[in-house]
Amino acid sequence: MKAITLKAPGGLVNIAEAEVADPGRPGKGEIRVAIKASSLNYHDLLVACAAVPTEDGRILLSDGAGTVAEVGEGVTEFRPGDHVVSTFFPVWPAGPATPQVGGFLHTPGDGIQGMACEHVVRPASAFTHAPRGWTHREAATITTSGLTAWRALVVNGRLKAGETVLVQGTGGVSIAALQLAKAMGARVIATSSSDEKLSKVAALGADLTINYRREPEWGRKALELTGGFGVDHVIEVGGPATLAQSLTALKVGGHIAMIGLLSGIDANLPILLALTRHARIEGLIVGSRRDQQDFVRALELMEARPIIDQVFSYTDLAAAFAHQQSGQHFGKICVEW
Repeated sequence: MKAITLKAPGGLVNIAEAEVADPGRPGKGEIRVAIKASSLNYHDLLVACAAVPTEDGRILLSDGAGTVAEVGEGVTEFRPGDHVVSTFFPVWPAGPATPQVGGFLHTPGDGIQGMACEHVVRPASAFTHAPRGWTHREAATITTSGLTAWRALVVNGRLKAGETVLVQGTGGVSIAALQLAKAMGARVIATSSSDEKLSKVAALGADLTINYRREPEWGRKALELTGGFGVDHVIEVGGPATLAQSLTALKVGGHIAMIGLLSGIDANLPILLALTRHARIEGLIVGSRRDQQDFVRALELMEARPIIDQVFSYTDLAAAFAHQQSGQHFGKICVEW
C-alpha cells in the first residue's frame, strides 16, 4: 500500500513515498476506509518540518476523507460506500476537553499514523459522515480548520446574528470562519497584507477589510470601523504579534478565540487592556466528534462550499507544503491520489 511518510530527522526533503503494510480487514467496531483526499494545516506543516517531533517513518496528515470499503462486526453507523471524513481527536467523543485530548498523542499524522495513505482501518469513532453531496477534497477541509472555526464561533463563541467577527488573514480557519459568520447573519471585518486577497474576501461577503501593512494599528482601525464599539469576536490566528491589536479591536465583554501561533508561542499580554475590555480569551484546538457531527449537519444547510486554493498529488506533498510555507495560498490546499 502506498503511503507518504516522514523520515528522521524531518524536513520537507525527508518526505517520501513508501510501501507500507496494508491494514487488512476491520475488526470489531472498526471500519476500513479508502482515503481519497486530505487537506493541509499549519499543524501538519509543523510536524513535517520537525518543529513538532514525531516517530521516524510517520505517515503524515491529520485530515482524511474517503469511502467506507468494509465495516467490522457491530458497526451500524456506517455502511460500505458511505463518504466519511476523519476526526482530529478520535478519543474525544463529546463534551468538554479532557486530559486525553490535551495534546496530540492520538492525533493522526502526529501521535499516530496519519491519513496520507491509500487505506486505513480505524475505530468507527475516528470518522463521521461527510456532508451530503460534497467532494472528497471539500470534505477533507472539515476535520481541522473548518471544525476549529465552528467551535470558535458557535460552540464557544455562541455567535448571534448581528454581531461582528474579525478574521485575521486568508488561511483555512479564517476563510471558514468568514463563511460561517456570514451564513449566521454576522458582520465580518477581514485583515490581510494583500489587496488582492482582500478583494477576494470581500467577494465572499466580508463587510469591511483592513490592509494591516498600511494600517499597522489595525486594531484601532477596526475599533473605528465599528464606531468605537469594538468587535464581538476575534479569530486570533497570529499569536504573540497580533494579540495586542486583537484586544484593541475587541468590544467590552468580547471574545477572542486563541487558535494560532504563526508568530511564535510566547506572548506579552497587555494585562490592563485585557482587564478593561473584560476580555474572554479562550484557547482551543479543533473540537470533539459530536462538534464535527453538528458542524456537518450545519454545512448541509449552508450554500457555501470550502475555498480550495490548489490541489496536489499526495506524491507531491513536499511541494504542497512548500506552497503553504510561501503564504501565497487563499483558503485550503488539498492533496489527492
